[in-house]
Amino acid sequence: MDAEIRIRLRAGVEVDDPLTVVLGFVNAGYAYDLSTASGSSRFGEPDLRLANRGGARISATEIAAILERRRPIERALRAIPPETSLTGSASSVPWPAIRRLFDRFSDIRGVGFAKMTKALHKKRPALIPMLDSVVQTYLVDDDLGVHAPFGERALGLVRGYKRDLDANRAAMRALQRELAQRDVVLTDVRILDMLIWSAVAG
Repeated sequence: MDAEIRIRLRAGVEVDDPLTVVLGFVNAGYAYDLSTASGSSRFGEPDLRLANRGGARISATEIAAILERRRPIERALRAIPPETSLTGSASSVPWPAIRRLFDRFSDIRGVGFAKMTKALHKKRPALIPMLDSVVQTYLVDDDLGVHAPFGERALGLVRGYKRDLDANRAAMRALQRELAQRDVVLTDVRILDMLIWSAVAG
């Protein structure tokens, strides 16, 4: 690296060598990262099975319940261009469309933010972070609470995630240059997820 890269997380936590952290995840060869999702506007059982390869643990009953909403989920996906990124300006992020997509998963027994976003991240990898328990704990200050509507609460967490991306914009850009030199292609959304996991879970 030509210059030291530091990612600043919350509570004063700094990741001093984010390149090594990210390459560690890449070299581990996680099946979720290595697998390809179905078409960007399609949503079906293969996407839910893929989410399970990322630790979602979506049961057969939950898969069936989600697939009952397949058509409205696909309509909501089509309203969001595949290249849409959370790293753009706040005004460029289609917040209402994301909220509508999240709303399609509300009130499905056993399906929370983690299962939903692990199924959706691969569909919009630059936009939708995986809101598993580790990331939700990290974003606790942005949690609207259990009484907030499902989609609104999930959207609040994504807004908080974006603030962390924005705060590290220059460092992320430098990190992406280093990764590109090693032929590693990841979205900033996925990179931040890896760094949060390394700091919080580690």
